[in-house]
Amino acid sequence: MSAAVPCVSLRGAGRRFGANPALLDLDLDIDAGERVALLGPSGAGKSTLLAMIGAALPPTEGRVELFGQDVDGLSARRLRALQRRIGTISQRLDLIEQVRVVHNVNAGRLGQWSTTRALASLCWPLSIDDVREALGRVGMEWALFERTERLSGGERQRVAIARLLVQSPELVLADEPVASLDPSRAAEILTLLSAPAERSTLVVSLHQPELAVRHCTRALGLRDGRLVFDVPAARLDDHILTDLYALT
Repeated sequence: MSAAVPCVSLRGAGRRFGANPALLDLDLDIDAGERVALLGPSGAGKSTLLAMIGAALPPTEGRVELFGQDVDGLSARRLRALQRRIGTISQRLDLIEQVRVVHNVNAGRLGQWSTTRALASLCWPLSIDDVREALGRVGMEWALFERTERLSGGERQRVAIARLLVQSPELVLADEPVASLDPSRAAEILTLLSAPAERSTLVVSLHQPELAVRHCTRALGLRDGRLVFDVPAARLDDHILTDLYALT
């Protein structure tokens, strides 16, 4: 019996912006169901790596495979189909402030719906029971028809996570989703982000190693665009982290 295909596979993968290298010569496999933390100083390449893994940014060298498919050379249609299997959340959250919460949560399904169905949902929200259930899982069922602009920052984060839940992605990518939060709220948000990872893969960039230990199974250290360690999250210690964040 052959081994399962990795969810993400990079071979010699790199990304340059002009003459400036952002990522260099990465070899990496991430299996389905893993919860992976990306650690490293600002400018290490974490956001660029997440964009490459999400098929939003092609490598300028090497190869990136997602779910066993090489993203290089895919037609636009097949690339969109691949991206529908991926859910993303960033510090910006990418919510539409002027619409009701139900529409922002349903946005997680737009890639799965026909254009006609998506437009119809803007006039009268569809799949309300599913949206209500997703909001209930993040403690926001009461906000179904609230205008998004009236919500607090923490409530908006929960809406963005509910959007992921209705999407049911196979791969969840989170770019510093708790960077500006206090420790208790950060832990709460990461617990919610791990919920879809019961049946999917989570890759999250963090600046707090203690959260990686508590919520992830694996930790990757990036520095100057290179992978400097790949260890079980429980093995993170002061020596590893001092080397990662030491000033040059």
